[in-house]
Amino acid sequence: MAKICDICGKKPTYGHNVSHSHKITNRRWEPNLQKVKVVVDGKTKSLRVCTACIRSGRIKKAV
Repeated sequence: MAKICDICGKKPTYGHNVSHSHKITNRRWEPNLQKVKVVVDGKTKSLRVCTACIRSGRIKKAV
């Protein structure tokens, strides 16, 4: 399953680990996704949402 936020579309970014000897290896930064029950069009849905969307109030949590 792709690690993509269902609200904003945030996805992993790629870069390098750089050691002290400057040896470079590939790495990726994952978004902090949480499974959240959200109210969408009056119905409860389970979405994978990044914490930035949760904190900013872009979603309405189901009670």
